[in-house]
Amino acid sequence: MKLFVGLGNPGQKYARNRHNIGFMALDRIAGDHGFGPWKSKFQAEIAEGRLGSEKVLLVKPQTFMNRSGQSVGEAMRFYKLDPTDVTVFHDELDLAPGKVRAKAGGGHAGHNGLRSIHDHISPAYDRVRLGIGHPGRKELVSPYVLSDFSKADSDWLEDVLRGVSDGAGHLADGDGGKFMNAVALRTAPPRSSKTAAASSKSVAAAAPEPEADTRSAMQKLMDKFK
Repeated sequence: MKLFVGLGNPGQKYARNRHNIGFMALDRIAGDHGFGPWKSKFQAEIAEGRLGSEKVLLVKPQTFMNRSGQSVGEAMRFYKLDPTDVTVFHDELDLAPGKVRAKAGGGHAGHNGLRSIHDHISPAYDRVRLGIGHPGRKELVSPYVLSDFSKADSDWLEDVLRGVSDGAGHLADGDGGKFMNAVALRTAPPRSSKTAAASSKSVAAAAPEPEADTRSAMQKLMDKFK
């Protein structure tokens, strides 16, 4: 069994915050893969389902971000799981908006949700880092992460959530490479050969044609000997 944990803050007030992209990722996985209804348990909202051959429990802690580890630790102990069975989906300031990275273990880089999980289950869990970009200055971080995504973010955010959902089965199987490939197909799809050919044709069509030579045969001959 695997635990997929999304980080965020509970309540409608925070639902569209950048800090809640982890919740958004789990909501998309639950909807796309036919998970059961959300229930209250382990100080969290949980939903059960399967991804491929693996049973997966989705966990959205309702303790507020800086105490997320309480919920994660409670669920992990109940199912007698190891930290390596846990994957946490969270916002990442150090990645540009639309970038996604899968990572095993590591530090918390000052993220309050990860810090709490470190304290309760150790740093040995996996993470999916969902880039939201950095506001530029340290004092702007808190209002930035606690503000809603803008309309301009909607396209890349949708691509990220769809990609994460597409690759969720690979993630449950422990194949981070295939997971990242699924994300990339949504966030940076390859150009097809037809698209490239059409682009080449348009470039060729745009190139200016050489001017017609209107000189007479005698003039051309004379010009050769100038």
